[in-house]
This record gives sequence, C-alpha cells and structure tokens, in this order.
Amino acid sequence: MISHEPAGYRCPFCVLIAGGATDISGPDDVVARTDVAVAFIAPSWKPHNPGSVLVVSAVHVENLYTLPTVVGHGVHDLVQQVAVAIRRSYGCAGISTRQHNEPAGDQSVWHYHVHVSPRFDGDDLYRSLQSSTHPTREERTRFADLLRDQLRRASHQPAVASGDGPGRDGG
Repeated sequence: MISHEPAGYRCPFCVLIAGGATDISGPDDVVARTDVAVAFIAPSWKPHNPGSVLVVSAVHVENLYTLPTVVGHGVHDLVQQVAVAIRRSYGCAGISTRQHNEPAGDQSVWHYHVHVSPRFDGDDLYRSLQSSTHPTREERTRFADLLRDQLRRASHQPAVASGDGPGRDGG
C-alpha cells in the first residue's frame, strides 16, 4: 500500500464526517451524504470559482490505490449529483472535477476526495491553481444553501440547465 499519511494524522475530513468542525469548515458546510460519500463546500476556492465542493469517501481511505470499488462508485455518483446541482444553481458555464494522489500529484489531505468546481468563461482555473481564497462561513453557507435546495429538488428536474445563481464572483 502506498501511503504518505503521517503517524497520528488527524484527518480533517473524518472530523467533518463525524459532525465535528475544524478551523476552516464545519457541519453547516455539508450539502449531501450517502452511505459511502459526503459532499461539502470546500474550505478554499480558486479566485474565480466560488462555491467549489469536495466529495469524499465516508470511510477513511487515503487515496485511489486502496479505494474499494463500491466506495469509488458511490463517491462518483455523488460527484455527478453535485455537478448537476452546481450547474443548475450557480449560473456557471461548466464544471471541472479533479482528484489528486500523493504529494507529487498535489494531494494535501490524506483522505480520498474529488474537487467539483464551477467554471466560468475566462476563469483561468488552471492558471490559478497555486492561489486560493478562504471564504467566510457566511460565503460558504450561501452556496451550501443553494446546493442543498437544488439537491432536494434534483429528482424532479429534467436534464441540466444553467441557473441564475451567484455567478463567477460569488455575488
């Protein structure tokens, strides 16, 4: 097994999954939960991609290499639901997903997770990967409320349509 998780590691995602809070996120950030996956508003965003979401395995698995198949399928089912909800409610032009493994792959939290980011024309997401903003609790709550509402209504809507959400600058 390939592992970079340090001894005694306190996983921030496991804290959140268990209903706890960290310095930068808490239970109010959770927007969806299944038996195998949890989605929450990311504690940091790229400058022009507000409201990004992390979808994580509900059990602690460090990386893709040891991810049980049923968990991987469940995580990606929730990734798809979150992507559709973002597309419908944020007013964005598209979605990007990313998943990283090991330090050389830019993994920085030792718990399997997928980034789901709203995309806007000319947002320069991949040019701004080294810079992040840390939204306030109020900013995260605004996006969490939008997504929770959209996910509740999701089973009653047809194919993806762009919404009139907050847009590129979060406002």
